[in-house]
Amino acid sequence: MKMVCGFCTYAMPYALCYFLSNDGGEKSMERITLTREPERFIERSIAHFIQKNPGNCRRVDGGRYWDAPLVGFASGDDPLFKRYKKIIGNFHFTPQEIFDLTFGKTGEPRRLSVISWILPASEDIRKSNRKEDTSPSLLWAHARDFGEQFNVALRGHLVSVLTEKGYKALAPMTSPHWKQLKSPRVGFASKWSERHAAYACGLGTFGLCDGLITPKGKAVRVGSVVTNLPLKPSERPYPHHRANCLYYFNKTCKACVPRCPAGAITSKGHDKDRCFEYSYETIGAAKRDEYGVRITGCGLCQTGVPCEHEIPKQIRKEYGKKRKWVDLPLTLHPRKQDFCNCGLILYDSHDL
Repeated sequence: MKMVCGFCTYAMPYALCYFLSNDGGEKSMERITLTREPERFIERSIAHFIQKNPGNCRRVDGGRYWDAPLVGFASGDDPLFKRYKKIIGNFHFTPQEIFDLTFGKTGEPRRLSVISWILPASEDIRKSNRKEDTSPSLLWAHARDFGEQFNVALRGHLVSVLTEKGYKALAPMTSPHWKQLKSPRVGFASKWSERHAAYACGLGTFGLCDGLITPKGKAVRVGSVVTNLPLKPSERPYPHHRANCLYYFNKTCKACVPRCPAGAITSKGHDKDRCFEYSYETIGAAKRDEYGVRITGCGLCQTGVPCEHEIPKQIRKEYGKKRKWVDLPLTLHPRKQDFCNCGLILYDSHDL
């Protein structure tokens, strides 16, 4: 019987609307091997970890931090990564540079791939943050701290999976070579940008507040891995790097501007210095102890806006004919008792 995902509202690229189970579902997935279908193997590995790993269960109430992920791929020699050196700064790594620093240079040409994923915040986390106007909600702060710790574990998991299969892999964000710095060109920056990697992998574009607007919106976290496993690059289904933002689309939206309590967003863009000071110093000092976290984040501009959990409908309609939102085959038949209590649940179509 065809299965449909309980939390996917429309089709999207590489939407992982299936999860492994312990019965016939797992057996039916055995045909998806790294050799025959490497992209789907990677997608399955990420989805399985998100469903099964207890790190995705919230400490405060047992709910989940992250919904089903989006996954995309880019070639390591995509010209975009060299362009980032001009856009962000010459310090920004290309996949080849971070790979060579990690594993050493060789005289042989390497075909590298970048794997990027989007972790969409669960609906109750988003709803809780919509209600706030000066600081993040408790659930949002926990997602920013403990949910990102889960994202770090996911990076390590994928590196281990690829290494066990005989490939070299690294997560730039957890590399000793990664660091944050200030660029004269763009302000706060780092040697590897997860959002820019995701853009190269076809997963979203940038908004007025600099957030990445994906098919699951911009209330997300992002992760990536660089590997020498050859993977087919994902299509970038957008015409330019601001395409998913209503402000740049037709100037009708600046909803994120009043959502920012620091006044860091205007029609001219995002003031990173003001944002950082408010998010990590002002809010941090006021809420860290109360919430029991090391880092609170803010995220008010990511919620209570038209792009919170989707690409705005006007833009989807305009670009719809050019996009290729693809549902992956739903081949599993999981049992209800196989699901973790975080609620990543598939429903039979007759139950809807």
